[in-house]
Amino acid sequence: MITVWAVSTLTLLLLAGLLPDFQLQSADGESLTTVAFTAAWCAGAFGLLSALVWPLIVRAVLLVPALVLGLLVFFLNGSLLLLALRLSADGRAAAAPETAVVVAAVMSAVASATSTALAVRDDEAYRRRLYRLADRTRPRAAVRDPGAEPVPGTVFLQLDGVGHRVLAEAVAAGRMPTVAAWLATTHTLTPWRTDWSSQTGASQLGILHGSNEDVPAFRWYEKDTGRLMVSNRPASAVELQRRAVARTGDGGLLTLDGASRGNLFSGGADQLALVLSMAARRGRRNRSRAGYFAYFSDPANAVRTAGSLVTEVVREIAQALRARLRRETPRVSRGGLYPFVRAFATVVERDVVVAAVMGDMLAGRTAVYADLVAYDEVAHHSGPRGRDTDQVLARLDRAVGLIAGVAAHAPRPYRIVLLSDHGQSPGETFASAYGLTLKDLVRAGCGLPVSRRVRRAWGSARPEQGAGSEARDAAREALRSALHRPVDEAEEAGKEGAEAAAVAAARAPEPVVLASGNLGLVSFPGVPHRMTREEIDRLHPALLRTLAEHPGIGFLLVASEEHGSVVLARDGVEVPVARLADGEGPLAGFGKGAAAAVRRTDGFPHVADIMVNSMHDPATGTVHAFEEQIGSHGGLGGDQSEAFLLWPRELTPPPVPLVGAEQVHQVLRGWLREGQGPQVPLEISRSEGDAEAFLPVDEPAARDKNG
Repeated sequence: MITVWAVSTLTLLLLAGLLPDFQLQSADGESLTTVAFTAAWCAGAFGLLSALVWPLIVRAVLLVPALVLGLLVFFLNGSLLLLALRLSADGRAAAAPETAVVVAAVMSAVASATSTALAVRDDEAYRRRLYRLADRTRPRAAVRDPGAEPVPGTVFLQLDGVGHRVLAEAVAAGRMPTVAAWLATTHTLTPWRTDWSSQTGASQLGILHGSNEDVPAFRWYEKDTGRLMVSNRPASAVELQRRAVARTGDGGLLTLDGASRGNLFSGGADQLALVLSMAARRGRRNRSRAGYFAYFSDPANAVRTAGSLVTEVVREIAQALRARLRRETPRVSRGGLYPFVRAFATVVERDVVVAAVMGDMLAGRTAVYADLVAYDEVAHHSGPRGRDTDQVLARLDRAVGLIAGVAAHAPRPYRIVLLSDHGQSPGETFASAYGLTLKDLVRAGCGLPVSRRVRRAWGSARPEQGAGSEARDAAREALRSALHRPVDEAEEAGKEGAEAAAVAAARAPEPVVLASGNLGLVSFPGVPHRMTREEIDRLHPALLRTLAEHPGIGFLLVASEEHGSVVLARDGVEVPVARLADGEGPLAGFGKGAAAAVRRTDGFPHVADIMVNSMHDPATGTVHAFEEQIGSHGGLGGDQSEAFLLWPRELTPPPVPLVGAEQVHQVLRGWLREGQGPQVPLEISRSEGDAEAFLPVDEPAARDKNG
């Protein structure tokens, strides 16, 4: 403490000499001794305020969004310095407000660096510092019998969106040296195939809770409840978790002394930080924000993260500008608030989650599951491969190495498992490639009004001579025909009685068109049941043909009165779901397991009336996202369907092939049981039951930006 105080005093003296708006003496001048005393006084006052007042300030502003909290850090820290200067004797010390922000940031950084440097030389001191930074006062007992061999804990680190091939390429290129060293010595890399809904909501629900049944996409419309379910909305996340717990009769993977960090779902853990399904809690019951306090209560952490956040915003703006100047394609808009959203995902979320995991290891927790979302967020807008994502992968590798380094100070040994929830497939967006969105295409097929831009571009155009295939020209003709259909198809067809009433009921609410990466969902709210192909053809004769013949669409899944369910594709291809096979027919080129994935989704209660999967080019691995993403996931096609599992070799090897998030859950659960460790309980834990009892699940059927 004395050394840090002395270094802080010298730092103040140096800054006073360098910054014209910062002074430690009166205008008449003071002796060097008086100035040094003033500097020491101010440094001590600032240190005490940082230790005593700063945690109270952070706790008071926990209710503001985390991004705002990060931006407030410099202002709050500067305010503490101004207060410390005002407490100096005779008012000798003074600084302009903007200068105080700079001085406070430098002071916090120097104090943190000094104390860390001193602590590193003493293992016990370093351990105490890590406990303090992680908000842990003492480690928990790892084993009941002091003389017994310590039971190893397990840390599961999810690198969100990092596909198996991307990880292998990054290791081979030397961008992830920590992972490369593990592969060469202690770990093994195994791919696993996702479900049709290749996105975090379905994958993480299956991994943490053992069931992702009835999760057809990232967002979907439920006719029976009238709700729009979106996986990254708190009310939807908690309802999905409740359903999974009710279905399995089990609290989740982490019910035994577990911690969940940065995830959509709790996994039954009692220790939570940045868990979306817990964000629906109100008042003090929302423990998910505790992770922010544990991290930002140290002003040095707050200043460092805030500085990195600003740097990341500048980095994103520069990278987006470079992409525009070079006219890189494909490309999507990266303006507005996106630079700040990216900075939160790649800086704030990473720093808070990493600190929380370190604290869990130092506390000796049995099982920890944490999600690092940085790569997934950047890849959506920059593409799965390139300079932008390479930098993110390198920083993720350093974060993994930092967590692994803390294991040496933990009270028990730890096995670290890396995994991903899905990959990402590149490609131009559907709207960019074809000049209209999936929603435009559906509305045109239903004879509903579309935007003037779409009608002008497609309504009167003629096929370019020799410009495309027969299928592309047929798609143009089908779309033009749909655009010119009368809106009231029921009257045109001469429908009467009950059938006309059914038509009117189905058409009254407009179709709900939702996008989940390159997977689209079309639902008709006016019909309470899942519509069949025959019903859709009677109501909207051009719709299915318009969709199936479009060159940007790979296949459709729709129920059928005659065949149960069928898959439709271009050139009139129609295959019953029961007869689907990998590598042939409409699923040719969509990879192994595609047929089984489609059949499984077809049985979900909330599958959409029409499931639309974009085209996929096996030669390039590209797809067309129905959202504004040039790196996408959510459907079938390319790298998005192949995630990875990197596991310590002393564990039992997983089955090959490893298919579906639910099977991954069984593998992880088996690993938790190994090594004579405590068994994961099979009944719902009391904490999980209590946690679910008061969570709100009702949500109006509001549309989001994708539908």
